[in-house]
Amino acid sequence: MRFALPLGLVLGLALAAPAAAETTPPLKDVHFSFEGPFGTFNRADLQHGFQVYKEVCSACHSLNRVAFHTLSEEGGPSFTDAEMKAIARGYNVPAGPNEQGETTDDKGQPLMRPATPSDHFPPPFANEQAARTANGGALPPDLSLIVKAREGGPQYVYSLITSFGEKPPAGHVVPDGKYYNPYFPGGNISMPQPLTDAQVTFVDGAPNKIADEAYAVVTFLSWAAEPHLEARHRIGLGVMIFLIVLSGLLYLSYRKVWKDTPH
Repeated sequence: MRFALPLGLVLGLALAAPAAAETTPPLKDVHFSFEGPFGTFNRADLQHGFQVYKEVCSACHSLNRVAFHTLSEEGGPSFTDAEMKAIARGYNVPAGPNEQGETTDDKGQPLMRPATPSDHFPPPFANEQAARTANGGALPPDLSLIVKAREGGPQYVYSLITSFGEKPPAGHVVPDGKYYNPYFPGGNISMPQPLTDAQVTFVDGAPNKIADEAYAVVTFLSWAAEPHLEARHRIGLGVMIFLIVLSGLLYLSYRKVWKDTPH
């Protein structure tokens, strides 16, 4: 009898674990053009995604590993140099010491200057404390590597940002200041719903439902996390072709060398 309680607990835990795992739905089955060994980025999606990031996500999330000049480089969103420079000038970055060695103005505010192509996207908050204060204690993550940093990659990020507003399951408690999202660990997330239909009007008039905006920004963030993906795919393809040709030549050489050899 002394073993009945521990055994019951063990069985209970064993049965409860699969049930808990089933509360997280499978990731949404969405295909991105850049996936697979021959995938490439769709330029329109990249530019749309940048627009979503700039108009929506950049209010809270930094992109501090991305330099402005990459927006016009090969493999990227394919903005022209003039467009890229105009985008950079739309951001202010710390100016550094002036001729007098000052880093702040007479009001104690940091000296700022328009960004240049060599600068990186500046963060929306001065420091972590300011970010937490503005977001109820939560720290919005930097988005530079978010697609690589989350299991499930682009499908996870897409599933997360398109699944706000769903009804929590029975018994699930959403604390004040939190929002239910079935894809976030624990189900409660500090970020409110980031996207709504027609929240961003794309400059080319493309569809702008939540799914369209999410698809675009996930594509852009996937490029930000791996800006040389297309070059890597080209190199990989070249290596595969080389190995196939080399294997053929080696086989023909083998046949030639051993053709007249007596067995």
